[in-house]
Amino acid sequence: MARRFRGSETFKVDAKGRVSIPAAFRRVIESCDPDWKDGLRPNILVVYGPETQDWLEVFSMEAVHEMDEQIGLMQRGSPDRLRNEDLMYGQSFEAQVDDDGRLTIPQKYRDKIGLKGEAFFISAGDYFRIWSPEAYEAHNARRSQKHADQYPEDFDPRSLLPPLPPKG
Repeated sequence: MARRFRGSETFKVDAKGRVSIPAAFRRVIESCDPDWKDGLRPNILVVYGPETQDWLEVFSMEAVHEMDEQIGLMQRGSPDRLRNEDLMYGQSFEAQVDDDGRLTIPQKYRDKIGLKGEAFFISAGDYFRIWSPEAYEAHNARRSQKHADQYPEDFDPRSLLPPLPPKG
């Protein structure tokens, strides 16, 4: 089973767009890159998405390969496949983590998501998101309000998880 990203942190972004990736995230990136070995730079895929997306999604290579297989199973030319192809192939770029554990985010993508002096990292299982701290705070406030309107105060979201198939 693939390792998962967990946690959240905020880091400074320098004038060249370099930002440190949380150390625990780097270990997952390395372990989920089949081409990585000590002395090499691990690979990732950064999805910047459509104009309305104000965050970046960063996927491990293992997650990318899994999604490539899933897209390949979709009906060629179908609207759903075309949308996923646009997102994963046309609205993304491959990158490497440098020797100091940093990702360089090109200026046009920093501008797109409003990234200035700091970047907020939050994990999402087999990928993580990079936000401007202000955009994340606004997004999180909207989401919290939506959940408060939809669920009781003591609601446990883990109750929504499906049961695991029997081991055997």
